[in-house]
Amino acid sequence: MKKTVLLILQLVFLNSVLAQKKIFVATNGNDKNDGSIEKPLQTLAKAIQNTQKYGTKKVAIFLRKGIYYPESTLVLNANETKNKAIQITAYENEEVSISGAKKATLTWSKYDSTIFSAKVILDFDPDAMFVNGGTSIMARYPNYDSNAHFFKGTAEDAISPERVKQWSNPAGGFLHALHSGEWGSFHYLITGKDDKGNLKKEGGWQNNRPSPLHPKHRFVENIFEELDAPGEWFYNKAEQTVYYYPIENENLENTVVEFSNLKNIFSLKGNEINSIKNISISKIKFVGTKRVLMEKHEPLLRSDWMLHRAGAITLEGTIDCSIANCEFSQLGGTAIMVTGFNRNATIEQNHIQDIGGSGICFVGDISAVRSPAFKYEQFLDYQKIDKTPGPKNNLYPKNCVVYNNLIHTIGQIEKQATGVEISMSESIIVINNTIYNTPRAGINIGDGCWGGHEIAFNDVFNTVQETGDHGAFNSWGRDRFWNAKRKYMDSITAVHPEIILLDAQKTTSIHNNRFRCDHGWDIDLDDGSSNYHIYNNICLNGGIKLREGFFRTVENNIMINNSFHPHVWFAASEDIFRRNIVTRNYYPILISKWGKEVDFNFFPDLISLEKSQKKGTDTNSSSGNPMFLNAATGDYTLNEKSPAFAVGFKNIDTKNIGVLDPKLKEKALKVTIPKLQLPLDSKDNKDRQTEWLDVMIRNVSGLGDRSAFGLASESGVVVVSINESTLLKSGLLPKDVIIGSDETAINDIFGLISLYQGKSWTGKMRLNIMRDQQPKKIVIPLK
Repeated sequence: MKKTVLLILQLVFLNSVLAQKKIFVATNGNDKNDGSIEKPLQTLAKAIQNTQKYGTKKVAIFLRKGIYYPESTLVLNANETKNKAIQITAYENEEVSISGAKKATLTWSKYDSTIFSAKVILDFDPDAMFVNGGTSIMARYPNYDSNAHFFKGTAEDAISPERVKQWSNPAGGFLHALHSGEWGSFHYLITGKDDKGNLKKEGGWQNNRPSPLHPKHRFVENIFEELDAPGEWFYNKAEQTVYYYPIENENLENTVVEFSNLKNIFSLKGNEINSIKNISISKIKFVGTKRVLMEKHEPLLRSDWMLHRAGAITLEGTIDCSIANCEFSQLGGTAIMVTGFNRNATIEQNHIQDIGGSGICFVGDISAVRSPAFKYEQFLDYQKIDKTPGPKNNLYPKNCVVYNNLIHTIGQIEKQATGVEISMSESIIVINNTIYNTPRAGINIGDGCWGGHEIAFNDVFNTVQETGDHGAFNSWGRDRFWNAKRKYMDSITAVHPEIILLDAQKTTSIHNNRFRCDHGWDIDLDDGSSNYHIYNNICLNGGIKLREGFFRTVENNIMINNSFHPHVWFAASEDIFRRNIVTRNYYPILISKWGKEVDFNFFPDLISLEKSQKKGTDTNSSSGNPMFLNAATGDYTLNEKSPAFAVGFKNIDTKNIGVLDPKLKEKALKVTIPKLQLPLDSKDNKDRQTEWLDVMIRNVSGLGDRSAFGLASESGVVVVSINESTLLKSGLLPKDVIIGSDETAINDIFGLISLYQGKSWTGKMRLNIMRDQQPKKIVIPLK
């Protein structure tokens, strides 16, 4: 019997192999060849075209080693694939790249003492130049600084009339700036200037929360007069000439130069009726696409996002398609865009890094949304909205999986960018990914349409690095029930609670993740976010914020050096916060009623617990040392004698958090584990020094300090030392004593850090200090 089964399996496998048509492509091939391994084709476009000729249901296109430069976007549509299962992959373990750039053969000549020039005829406007595979820097002001916080260098005078007057013809340049509230970025094409030195420009449509440009964080690029640093380049379209400032010891005679050409490399394009099925793309590196900043952008409902629907690979109208074991780098925009009708797409084991936009986006079609609104302030009248639950049609991603990917160093130019974006989609699973070095959220859900997502076992850190008021995980829920007019929203949801979940139909679960955000919250459920279950997460720095919304259950989470941030809740929110370990007191803002249940939580000290109990919460909660096994290494398993078990807390499985693939895991950066600081630390170790924001501090100790610093009491925090770079930024000096912030007294290190955790999302903190025995007020940046 076993032999028979084995024989049947062997025959099935053999039949599968024989039924698969193989097409080979090589950089030295010829499109007149038959596509065999001996006589390969030269272009992938021809190979895709040839799939129509074969009667087999399965076709494998094997790319031999090398870099491929398609002339235009490679499009697979349903008419071409004809329900064939097509595999596009590298042959065996050969290294294959597909580039959106175009190679150029250049003859360099000296332009001046530092700059070289070369004639190059291009039928497109490049926004990236690659020299020997590396990305060169478009001529810019201020110059590129890898250590700069925003945009790798910004300057308040970037577009001052004095500077603009120095530019002979800035048309074709770009202006980039942060949103004034640091909620993303704006981008403009410079079209000229006037006699007074004011720029003429077009653009600024990349953010759905209009605002002035940030007064300080801005820069310009593609300006000839700013070509003044090694590695910079400038292309003069009118002269058909490229100018380049070589890096030290660079031999231009032997350089390979490429210019970004295509915005998209692959497009799988079908529709709900005539969909593309069973296409797999694997083991290929995608590089060299252009930015899409000046392309058409559309609002993602009332979230803060504007989006251009395209990526290096774009999926639309697909079923059971996959992208696996690929690498995406040196891209101008988004890596993978899944837009409109898509079912069962799988994106796994990819490495996405060094790109201008987002990593992976799932975005449904606006036509699927009932009573859609597109601006934060847009008013939705209850009498006029469609009250039918759920979507209007099927034009949205559903049942898709993002698994085991490494995503980092994204949003290099677009600052409203994220590792994984979900909007107008249903049941998207994001699991076992490592995401870090992002300008905004690591994972973002733009709206409640239509829920059912699972965010699990992800490692997300170094987030919100160039923006503010956000989280490592962020969501909005400005759905049909939501209005910026709070009183109206309160009254309508009270009378008609059935409208609350018209869009967020299914519960979204966030569990067993590790999040760290140093400039906001670890988990941030913003405006209207509803129908969430948040459990078993390790929050390393920013705590958990719930702004107004409904039906959120937050349980069995650990918040290191932080706590719970409930903001402006509805009176009948039905929110639950229970069996969590917090290491600070709560940070409520405008809370009159505390939801359905806030109880059975574990606090770091009795003072924090009693503070909450006075507000009517946590009757059955407890306090003390949670007794983590090894907090210094990030092991937050509880000792078997931990008093936190008494409130019902259960240990959290953290063994398989983050990317699992061994090769990707080896490449991934490791999260910085924060030093656990509990109230008992500052009380039991009065003279112990602690580092805070690169400043060494200690508690005020005894009458000697009180006398030396001219203090009114024996409380406060002494600045012991501070490095030079921090000194210039913070305004603090050695021997300053921090005694308060606004109207709040700061008695010790724990009080300072607790207050800081509650204010870190604002980007600044006002301090009351004693300096040279005189009171003084300063404002320090928290970035």
